[in-house]
Amino acid sequence: MRSIIDTVDLTTQEIDELIKTADDIAAHPEKYAEKCKGKKLATLFFEPSTRTRLSFEAAMLELGGSVIGFSSASSSSASKGESVADTAKVISCYADIIAMRHPEEGAPLVAAMNASVPVINAGDGGHKHPTQTLTDLLTIKREKGRLDNLVVGFCGDLKYGRTVHSLINALVRYEGIKFVLISPQELRLPSYVRYDTLDKENAVYEETSDLEGSLPKLDVLYMTRIQQERFADFDEYERLKDSYVLTVEKLKKAKEDMIIFHPLPRVNEISVKIDNDPRACYFKQVLNGKHMRMALILKLLTEKDYDKPLLGDDVIANVYRCENPRCITSSEQEIVHYCRKAHSDDNIYRCVYCDKKVK
Repeated sequence: MRSIIDTVDLTTQEIDELIKTADDIAAHPEKYAEKCKGKKLATLFFEPSTRTRLSFEAAMLELGGSVIGFSSASSSSASKGESVADTAKVISCYADIIAMRHPEEGAPLVAAMNASVPVINAGDGGHKHPTQTLTDLLTIKREKGRLDNLVVGFCGDLKYGRTVHSLINALVRYEGIKFVLISPQELRLPSYVRYDTLDKENAVYEETSDLEGSLPKLDVLYMTRIQQERFADFDEYERLKDSYVLTVEKLKKAKEDMIIFHPLPRVNEISVKIDNDPRACYFKQVLNGKHMRMALILKLLTEKDYDKPLLGDDVIANVYRCENPRCITSSEQEIVHYCRKAHSDDNIYRCVYCDKKVK
């Protein structure tokens, strides 16, 4: 049995195979119409979602399976105080595979540690979003024909943007990728991504606050929403929410073959006048997401003889404690506190659940 909590749980070869399967699904949907007949997917969404939840559900239905689950924490036993671990054990009795979204970082990992069926992370707080990343990789491959030798710009909320973190983790493994990180100072990429991913892999990247000046060099522009739900301080959100707005006038500075991504929902960071521009790919991402999730569900339900440990063998338990208030360990006190050494510094340990430094 295998769970997918992060894109690094998959090798680049496995990602390439998923892309091939997704392309085949798009070309020959009838071949896959009963591949998961008799199987059930449980969608456990503890925070609101439109695209991701419905994409998972549509994916399973088009594979011939069925779907159970809930779309908010208030409609689950979490509202009565049930732990993520217990929820995972219970749902494993009803379903063959679980897709979980949760506002607390590390919750899907806890579910995977306790479930007896595969768990897919459908987004945990501002941390990771691997299936969106697989969708993005599929879209880049379909639009650009390659996943290497690209200049990729990420713009907006790079601090809490889980789609950004996950895509960087994936793309850094391909040759010739250069990153341009465009954000206000307050929403810069977290240190665990900069140091333990980009620096560890000797990736080429620059940090800037200048969107217009960066546009001419980009092959891919990944716009993100400033996420109100991640801010503890509403005034700070109000100050930053309109930091970047992509307009038709600004887009004149970009390459004719640059592609524009957005994980959606969009607020106002991309003008609707750009929607008909051939470079706009954010609605293509939505359809691609269904095909990729079909490929991933099929892989996890048919894969045999996978016995790699979920946490690896480099973790230590109950030596340091995580103080990140957004981490699952802050709300569920009986969770074992696992951490591992950071790649950037042997004296730094990071929480296994949220990747923040621990004390």
